Order: sequence, then structure tokens, then C-alpha cells
Amino acid sequence: MDDNKIFIIGANGQLGLALQRQYPNAKSADIDTLDITDLESVESFDWSNIDIVLNAAAFTNVDGAETEEGRVASWKVNASAVSNLTRVCRKYDMTMVHISSDYVFDGTQKPHTEDEPLSPLSVYGQSKAAGDLLVEQLDRFYLLRSTWVIGEGKNFVRTMLGLAEKNISPTVVNDQIGRLTFTSELVRIIDHLLSTKAPFGTYNATNDGPLASWADITRKIFELSNHKDLIVSNTTTAEYFANKPGVAPRPLNSDMSLDKLHSTGFQSRNWEEDLRQYISNNA
Repeated sequence: MDDNKIFIIGANGQLGLALQRQYPNAKSADIDTLDITDLESVESFDWSNIDIVLNAAAFTNVDGAETEEGRVASWKVNASAVSNLTRVCRKYDMTMVHISSDYVFDGTQKPHTEDEPLSPLSVYGQSKAAGDLLVEQLDRFYLLRSTWVIGEGKNFVRTMLGLAEKNISPTVVNDQIGRLTFTSELVRIIDHLLSTKAPFGTYNATNDGPLASWADITRKIFELSNHKDLIVSNTTTAEYFANKPGVAPRPLNSDMSLDKLHSTGFQSRNWEEDLRQYISNNA
């Protein structure tokens, strides 16, 4: 595949950085070079010689989206900007790869399938769902729904490793269930779909492996980083956020069916294996 004709948006984020490593000849942009929330900026951009737009940009501050300013920012990036991008993708016949989230669902269906009706609980989830509907109007798109993304920069694994280094035994929620999605796995999925010319459409895109709670994952992090002496105490989501105003509601079940992705010939990696490698690389 000719990565000279790939354009990466959100290039400085966790996924954007991983995509740049995969596609070193791709064009890329972040907010300082292209404001995707500004229609004029998008329409005046030079889209010549671009066949594939990889949109890794998103407003991901789930709790921040519940504030007055955050609500506006979330909708600008996750919905209005997507409208701008789908407009130029349609105009120039470009394929769009867009990253969505399990937060477009309320967490009641087990597992979540690609054709499940949208049912977001939070402002963030609502804005992502709106972006999904826009992308699905295109003829040429891959809409990928991920969960619990881990890559470069600030994330849950690094936060827990930081607590371990300080010898802190944390209290972590045990009623949110899902799997980690490493940016390395997301890149593998994207490259597979593009390289094999898999059928366009919406795909759940996470690591495989056993379902786990955030508390279970924390215990695994401590085990793999040789901090087995630390104790992880369980709590519920309701208990954890009881005295914290402005917190977004979260889906408790993030089990995503990977059957559709696997039907394309893709073989998923176990999140525990990728976690082990991630910790080894960040030790």
C-alpha cells in the first residue's frame, strides 16, 4: 500500500503517533496545521494526492465534556469536525478511517455488535455517536469502535505504574468490564483492513483476550511490573464517583464482539500479551 497517499489527522495523539510510525511517508497534521473544526480551513486545505484520511483526532475528556465549555468542545471535535471531513471525503472520493468508542452504547447489550442501536449515556458518547452517523453516510469508510485505548502519553496503565513506583495500593472500580485496546493493535487492524481491501463499514476494533475490570487490569499491571505486594481494593463505579460532582455516566459493559473483524481474516492479539510488552518497553 502506498502510504504517500495517506493523511493522518490528530497526528500528535496516542494513535496518531503510532500511525506515523506505521506509515512514515504519510502526510500528517494536528491542530497547529489544520483546524478540522473550521469548515473554511478544511475546504481550503490541499487534498490533492490523498486517497485515505485517517482521523485519529477526538475530544476524549469524558468528564470534561459534561461542563459548559467541554460540551461545546466535545461536539465541535467529535461531530462538527467529522461533518467537515466527510464533506471533503465525499467531494474528493477519499476513503475515511474514523475511530469511535464503546461510549456510543449504554453498556446493556452483551456483547456489543456493530449493528446495535446507538444509546450513549454521556455528552462525550453523544458527540461520538453523532460522528458515527455522519461517517456512515459515506460510501468508502472504515468506522472502528475501540475501548480503553493505551498508547504513548497519559493513560491508565502509566497512571497505575506511577502509583506502583510510589508504593501506593489503590482502590479501583471492578464493575466496568471490557478489554484494553493498544494503539499497536488499532494500527494492525487499520493496516489489515486497508491492505486487504476488506468490505467497507463499521467494525469493533479492540484487543482480544479475557474480559476484565479496571481492578483486574490493575492487579495484572502490578504483577507484570513486579509490584505483587501492592493490594488493589475493589469499589463500584457509583461508590467511586459518589462525592465527585460533574462526572459523566459510564457504560459498565464494554464487551465488543470481534466476530465481524475476524471474518476478514484478522487475528487479534490478547490484551494481556500486549500489556506485558507495553510494561517491558516502559520499565
